[in-house]
Amino acid sequence: MLRKRLARPLPVLTAVVVLAIAVLVLGQRLWNGEPYPAADPDRTAARLKQEAQRAHDEMALPASAEAITNGVETTACSYRGLRSVTRVDGSLGGVRGFRLAWRVTDVPRDTALAGQKRVRERLVREGWRLRDENVSGTGFRFERSAAGHRIDVAWYEPTGTLAVTAHAPCGKLPDGFDDHAWPESAWSPVGEARGAPASAS
Repeated sequence: MLRKRLARPLPVLTAVVVLAIAVLVLGQRLWNGEPYPAADPDRTAARLKQEAQRAHDEMALPASAEAITNGVETTACSYRGLRSVTRVDGSLGGVRGFRLAWRVTDVPRDTALAGQKRVRERLVREGWRLRDENVSGTGFRFERSAAGHRIDVAWYEPTGTLAVTAHAPCGKLPDGFDDHAWPESAWSPVGEARGAPASAS
């Protein structure tokens, strides 16, 4: 009888421990938010370069038009969860987003708008969603997912600058990754534009 009485509190103690662990885990999740997925910088760079090249081809710029770019760059990512409220710096270590921007100056309005039309129609066909119009001039922003896959296209009338930026979402960087010594970040458009692509309508 004594053994039975002593054994009864054990399930209660177990339940209390399990509940405490659950509260701790839930509290950590609420504080830190959902963890960022792992990033593959090289694969991400390859996708961004493909998007940049396709947009450049669709713009059908003159062969003399030289694109200015820094290649694939990393961008800061914010904290998630309740922790984000307490962090004013807004930059989470070990987690970065990615972008590839290029621009060409002195692009005539007709050339810019015709190129934008081709890019826009292709993005719609591929299932991208329009998010904004007239982004920083005459242009648009499309998103492929809420995670942060984005393409911005704009033309600035005062300087005739056509600018295209492809974005990839934030992810946890692999150990040892150094964006200052990253060969895959280099990019420049290949080939020469000689008028509108054959698929343009």
